[in-house]
This record gives sequence, C-alpha cells and structure tokens, in this order.
Amino acid sequence: MPRERIERNATCSSCGADWHSCVHCRFFDPGRNNQCSEPQAEWVRDKERSNFCGYFEPRSSVNLTARGGRNPAADAREAFHNLFKK
Repeated sequence: MPRERIERNATCSSCGADWHSCVHCRFFDPGRNNQCSEPQAEWVRDKERSNFCGYFEPRSSVNLTARGGRNPAADAREAFHNLFKK
C-alpha cells in the first residue's frame, strides 16, 4: 500500500506541529548517529521542525511517551514505589 505524501510545510490542525520532521519519520532513531537510521541522510539540527530531507517517510507507529503520552518506565517505577507506601 503506497504511503500518503506529506508536503514539507504540512502541520497538524490540532497542535500545529510540523509533520515533515525527523520525529515523525520512520527513520528517526534517537539511539543512532545523527538520530537517523538512514545512513545517507544529512544531519538536521532541529528534529521537530519541518525540513527538506528526501528520505522522509511517515512513521506508521505511535510514540506513546511524546507530548502527553504515558511513559511505561515511569509508570512501572511509580507502581514499584507505591508497593512500599503505608
């Protein structure tokens, strides 16, 4: 199934975030060099702003810890600490 093309200047109608940005790309990986798993992509300074990267492909998964989502590690830590509260 072909992916929908996202224009470089497209923004979210709810929050105004840029859609054609590193954080919304399937290649975005904070653990990699340049935070990108595409080895030929050029370095982008601001990962949340719109850019001209030709390798951009929309992410098909949802990051649950971004912008108000739940953080599983923090939830587990809180549950553990609550075990010992009186």
